[in-house]
Amino acid sequence: MGLLAKFATVGGATMASRVLGFVREALIASALGAGPVADAFYAAFRFPNMFRRLFAEGAFNAAFVPLFSKQLEGGGREAAREFAEQVLSVLMFALLLISALAMIFTPFLVGTVIAPRFAEMPAKFDLTVTLTRIMFPYLAAMSLVAMLSGILNSFRRYFLAAMAPVVLNVVVVSALLAGLASRLDALTTGHLLAWAVTASGVLQLGMLVVGVRRQDFGVWFRMPRFTPQVKRMLVLAAPAAAAGGITQINLLIGQIIASAQDGAIALLSYADRIYQLPLGVIGIAVGVVLLPELSRVLKAEDHAEASRLQNRSLEFSLGLTVPAAVGLALMPAPIIALLFERGAFTRETTELTAAALMAFAPGLPAFVLIKVFSPGFFAREDMKSPMWFSAASVAVNVAGSLLLFPHYGHVGIAMATAAAGWVNALLLGAALWIRRDFRPSATTLRRLVLIALGSVLMGAVVLGALHMFREQMLASGLVMRILSVVATITVAAGAYFCWVLLTGAVEKDRLMALVRRGKKK
Repeated sequence: MGLLAKFATVGGATMASRVLGFVREALIASALGAGPVADAFYAAFRFPNMFRRLFAEGAFNAAFVPLFSKQLEGGGREAAREFAEQVLSVLMFALLLISALAMIFTPFLVGTVIAPRFAEMPAKFDLTVTLTRIMFPYLAAMSLVAMLSGILNSFRRYFLAAMAPVVLNVVVVSALLAGLASRLDALTTGHLLAWAVTASGVLQLGMLVVGVRRQDFGVWFRMPRFTPQVKRMLVLAAPAAAAGGITQINLLIGQIIASAQDGAIALLSYADRIYQLPLGVIGIAVGVVLLPELSRVLKAEDHAEASRLQNRSLEFSLGLTVPAAVGLALMPAPIIALLFERGAFTRETTELTAAALMAFAPGLPAFVLIKVFSPGFFAREDMKSPMWFSAASVAVNVAGSLLLFPHYGHVGIAMATAAAGWVNALLLGAALWIRRDFRPSATTLRRLVLIALGSVLMGAVVLGALHMFREQMLASGLVMRILSVVATITVAAGAYFCWVLLTGAVEKDRLMALVRRGKKK
């Protein structure tokens, strides 16, 4: 299976999860709007979700996967199994300890980290504490899921691990539909959502356990010991967690500052859901596939293949995210109105969320570039450089949020987040260039210029459609809104892909191979 086909496999599974995620967010928006229960739920969910991506997905993708892949290539399955069981035992011990402490000190965490300004609203504060405690076991389950996903990815089995997040959305959507059918009040709905999140974590863990055992690679718990291999992984994981989870760190900082504005956390969460669709589908696909592939070829000292992998990843990621960023920046309100505007989600909420999405959009290519560049460091077991670049990004985000929030409210936080993403991406790219670990080929640079020009063409099509059909997109009935928005996106995307195919920015044979492969599924 070629690199782009692997991207398509992971991206297709992630797309299914993101589409269901939209359904989930639309139902939450209808049931809770941007009220206090929505604020409390999103604030509570952000904390275990952030640690899942920061320490579980981020650290394991960066530290565990390269070491496990090298054990698999150098020592075979038994050496890899030994290493995996050592890591599993230490991870389980740490998770039990962290979960116990977090459950005890949840009020302190909410008051100092999750949403400090909620302390001025006792009812919202108490609800956030309760929902955080209900959902915190999700972190433990998903940390184990991340490790098992790393094992499957190292065996080049990408699909099942990518499908695991679908379970979260299926369970939560089912709970929401049951709640809406029963006409539950907002407070009860908030509790139902929290329990659904935790249940989904248990189900995802069960699915991955079955997947790993089907590879005839069962791993078992043993007494935790800090062996040299485990110590090496922890040394790599600490800076990798900071570097790999930069998006989550920035979002948490924004949440802390946004807690001073009533409804701001929910508004940013709704905008982030749309922003995360291309970021998740493309960024996750590149990050999941590129790291084990790059680790494998660097182990074999095949530097030409490593360069090819990174060039193709750069073309693939920017070829999809640059036009996506243009589209989200130019027509955020019609998209949000179509997806969310119903029930408690009013036209005013649409406009406020659209402003945040417009500010987030320029940062989209940057956060995908981080996914492209970071494996170049992680595969070489250099975790510290990305950590320092992430620290610079966090500094930009904090300073920008504090400066912009008093003037632009939640939109200022989105602007600061986008700027921080570009700082991180540019530092990573510059370091790879200086070290000669990666320099885009002349062909790749030419294609990137053509991608940019094609995105400008697409943007002109979008602006023309907005000029003619804005009222139909925003003020008509549901059917007309669907037709006008979908038609605009289809025509604009058609113009873009015609351009990149005719100019050679995208190889026609590769694209058609992916299309044919998708039809066979």
